[in-house]
Amino acid sequence: MFELLEFIQGHILYLALLLGTGVLAGFLNTLACGGSLLTLPMLIFLLDLPGLADALPEANGAAEDKDVTPYANGTNRVAILFQNLSAILGFRNKGISNFRYAIVLAIPAVAGAAIGAVLATRTGDKVFEPILAVVLVSMLFLTLFNPTEWLHDKINPGDTHHKIITGIVLFFIGIYGGFIQAGTGLLIIAALRIIDGDDLVITNSLKVFIIFAYTIIALGIFISKGQIVWILGITLAIGNATGAWIGSHWAVAKGEKWIKVVLVVTVLAYSINLFLKPFGWDIVSLLGLG
Repeated sequence: MFELLEFIQGHILYLALLLGTGVLAGFLNTLACGGSLLTLPMLIFLLDLPGLADALPEANGAAEDKDVTPYANGTNRVAILFQNLSAILGFRNKGISNFRYAIVLAIPAVAGAAIGAVLATRTGDKVFEPILAVVLVSMLFLTLFNPTEWLHDKINPGDTHHKIITGIVLFFIGIYGGFIQAGTGLLIIAALRIIDGDDLVITNSLKVFIIFAYTIIALGIFISKGQIVWILGITLAIGNATGAWIGSHWAVAKGEKWIKVVLVVTVLAYSINLFLKPFGWDIVSLLGLG
């Protein structure tokens, strides 16, 4: 307990930065999606700091192996679990829930997520970080220029054939979600809207249940490998929950525009940094700031 308090006192600024990122991500997820585009790179950045990684017993593996991404990836799931649980309860309080159908949809996603999470626990920084950089830019594009509604109008969804395809698609989305998570919400919304033809409000309620269900499995796998830094995960979870609450009570058009500007700048900066990292460079040193 004393060591924990000492760590918090010595790294209060980093924890505050993570908390703020969590608030921004929770707010963003409420207004649109893409919160993990911010939180996952932030966790990688923090766990890359020698002083912070060395001070955490749970991160000793990251400090010794120099592979921080499995720890960042696993830690991110703590916040995701609580955020989606909160969203499920919120939808239920508003009378929007279809647990039977949500469970049916979640089954293939859970199966896929188990595979993806196992792969993630075994993937080191040299492989994971370039993949993450590409994913960040790709998901940023899809988040800003969401083609879901345009595609929905071009397809005649809703029959049995489309529902089978939905299950198959959710299995592969589950693999992706178990492996990296970032942008999964957008993919699920796209699958359910384009292929299954669900109403957007119902789609969102199904989305949070699916993510919650497969996150239980993914988080369990990361825990079994000891790849969770709990103090960072809990800090991020508090931030996410706070941001989600603010977003649900303060959905202002200007707020969404500004937060998307922050998302673009931050994600592009993180992506460039991840591309430069294998060469021993970073944005800060290139700009002459460090």
